[in-house]
Order: sequence, then C-alpha cells, then structure tokens
Amino acid sequence: MAIADKQDSNLGNAQNAAVNSGSPERSKASAWLRAVRPKQWIKNLLVFAAPGAAGVLANRRDLQEALIAFIAFCLAASGTYLLNDASDVESDRLHPTKRRRPIAAGEIGVIPAKIAGALLLVGGVAFGGLTGWRLPVVVAAYVILTTSYSLWGKRVAVLDLAMVAAGFVLRTVAGAVAVDVPISVWFFIVASFGSLFVVAGKRYSEMVELGDESETVRSTLGVYTASYLAYVRSVSTAVTLVAYALWAFEKVGDNGGFPWYEISIIPFVLVLLRYAFIIDLGKAGAPEEVILHDRALQGFGLLWGATIGIGVLLGG
Repeated sequence: MAIADKQDSNLGNAQNAAVNSGSPERSKASAWLRAVRPKQWIKNLLVFAAPGAAGVLANRRDLQEALIAFIAFCLAASGTYLLNDASDVESDRLHPTKRRRPIAAGEIGVIPAKIAGALLLVGGVAFGGLTGWRLPVVVAAYVILTTSYSLWGKRVAVLDLAMVAAGFVLRTVAGAVAVDVPISVWFFIVASFGSLFVVAGKRYSEMVELGDESETVRSTLGVYTASYLAYVRSVSTAVTLVAYALWAFEKVGDNGGFPWYEISIIPFVLVLLRYAFIIDLGKAGAPEEVILHDRALQGFGLLWGATIGIGVLLGG
C-alpha cells in the first residue's frame, strides 16, 4: 500500500507539473534554454579582460572581434554543458539542485542532448573563424579540454582543479588573440591563479553543501579534505595578489601620472576577500550565482572596474 501511495503521489505531482508548465512546445523550449545555462555565460565575459586592459574596446572592429569571441565561447560552453549533463545524468539525479536540470529531470533525452551539444561545439569553433585562424584554435583547445574533463579528468584529484581553471584562462586568451593584443606575464598569472582560487572555492562549497553525499555526486570530493582545499585557496590567493600588484605597478606612467592602476589594488583585494568570505560560508558552489546576487561583491567589482577604466582612458 505504501508503494502504491507513493506511486500515486508521484503521478499526481507529474500531472500537476504538466498542467502548470503550459504548452508542450513552450515547455520543451524552456527546458532547452535552461539546459544551455545562459546564466553561466557570464563567465565568458573574461574574453573582454585583455582587450579592456589594453584599452582597445573603443575601436569598433576590436569590439566586434571581442564580441565574436564571446559568442563563440557561449556556443562552445553550452555544448559542453549539454554533453557533461548527458554524461553525468545518473549522478546529477542524486544532487539536491542538479537533479532539477532538464536532462536529469527527464525533460530532454540523453541522445538529443549529445547531438545538440556536439553541434554547438562545432558551431563555436566555426563562428570563431570570423576573426581569423587563431581564435578557432583557442576555442578548439577549450573543447578538447572540457571534453577530456568530462570523460576522465573530473575523476582525477588535483587535475580536475587545474582543468577547470584552465577553461577560465582560455577564455582570457581568446579575447587577446581575437583582437590581437599581447598578454602581460603578470596578467596571465593573475588569470591562472585567480581561476584556481575560484575553482578550489567551488569544490569546498560543494563539499559543505553535499555533506556525506559529496563523494557519490563527485568522486574527487571523497579525496579532497577541507584543509587541502584551504591550502590551495591560500596559495592561489597569495600568487594572484602579488601578480596583480606587479602588473599594476608595471603600468606606472601609462595613466597620465595619477596612480589609478595602483589604487585599483585596493578594490581588487576587497573583491578577493569578499569572495573568500563567501567560500568560507560554503556558498560558492555556483560562482555565477554569487556574482549575480552578492551586492557587496558587485559593489567592490564596480569600484575596481571604475579605477581600471579611468586608468585605461587616461593612458589612451
């Protein structure tokens, strides 16, 4: 009887969901839109970092090429999300929030998701070709990296941190190659270790959020310890801060004589400290959600962007 009651309850919930979801066509379109994760496209704004620091985005052609890089990475990233969700469908169904993803929830079939994902990956590489041959190479490298991560890298401790962080770095490189601007060594180090800091924080937050179920959902979480992830965050934060300071002081003389780049160190530190605080609370499992909803972090980020922007304008 208990089993029958449970089945009746599940059937009733499914029927209610069907009634509230509107037309089948609309529900399917909504499922696909959620599956490609448009919120996570915010990560692809990193393609504007190098062109923005170089002060070339005021040039119409450079801005267009940076936008092409952004769209190319949105296509490739969405393809990766579909393939990854199709691959992780069983483990996602055990996750408290990921189980609501369209593929895990059964709104989209695994095979259609894999086909759509592959098409988006190819489309991202092809679209990048509008700027020349170098951007498609970077996008292709991202596709290879993320595919390797989905197939086996995510199950190898430490390597999974490096591979996810590398995905962020490739976004930064893509913006530079798209508009043909050089990347400072210090800028590259900031991007690399800053990304590692975010990824280590994400893993720690997942560990806190999932508790005893963490290893079931993500195998590496059964290997990492809280102290190890804290160590990675400490090292990556220190390197990021030192490299950013060296980059800022390297820009002396390029900003009209006033130390705007040097001043930007202060809000940059505040951004890192605020994010570290959110990580320590175990609430940084979804970096895009943190960026979109934490008002203090947004305020520090705007202040940092303003000081950098003034420095770029005066330097131009």
